[in-house]
Amino acid sequence: MLAESLALSAVLFTIGVVGVLTRRNAIILFMCVELMLNAVNLSFVALSTLYGATGQVFVIFVMTVAAAEAAVGLAIIIAIFRHRQTVHLDDINLLKG
Repeated sequence: MLAESLALSAVLFTIGVVGVLTRRNAIILFMCVELMLNAVNLSFVALSTLYGATGQVFVIFVMTVAAAEAAVGLAIIIAIFRHRQTVHLDDINLLKG
């Protein structure tokens, strides 16, 4: 059970990394980051069977950070979309003015 959970976690994390490195849409980028955070949560829960409830406590902290990241990140994406009319990262250059 532990090996299958860790293998699934590794696959989910790999999918998230590939999505972050290859996609240029800001919304898909945030979804891939969330997928990576959930893969880490799965690893923490799987390993908590061996090491006690400490992993489950870390999951609560990661979920809190992920919720805050999603709220702030989506607010920034909406603000950029209203200003630039796109969420494609190659078309967004905020330093040019």
